[in-house]
Amino acid sequence: MPYQQTTLTLPAYNRGIHIITPLIEKAVRELISTSANAGLVHLFLQHTSASLAVNENADPDVRLDTEDWLNKIAPADQTEYRHTLEGSDDLPAHFKSMILGVSLTIPLVNGALGLGTWQGIYLCEHRDYGGQRKLIITIST
Repeated sequence: MPYQQTTLTLPAYNRGIHIITPLIEKAVRELISTSANAGLVHLFLQHTSASLAVNENADPDVRLDTEDWLNKIAPADQTEYRHTLEGSDDLPAHFKSMILGVSLTIPLVNGALGLGTWQGIYLCEHRDYGGQRKLIITIST
């Protein structure tokens, strides 16, 4: 099974949930050959304090409510946390990354991401200032 691979450097985002679907779609279009109609697109985020998810891409309240929910599950500024070398948001960011995960596999359908009508790919930035993030995109056809 042939494959293509690239690393996409995402811009720095503040803490929150951000739709990155257009960036990934552009990278996939540039990566695949014109004859690639079907296959799998694997996304792997090379970080431990951010994550990836697929969810609602139309109503921004979904992203805001999800961020609020994650902050209730893993709040910052907890005195029992030992891992705080990089700030009070450090360990909660790792917890959130473990809950959501750092990889996704999406079908390639007719040369494009096989997302549903209301689906988008999220970068979930769990640090107040996480910086640029690296995303490895691998396409198997």
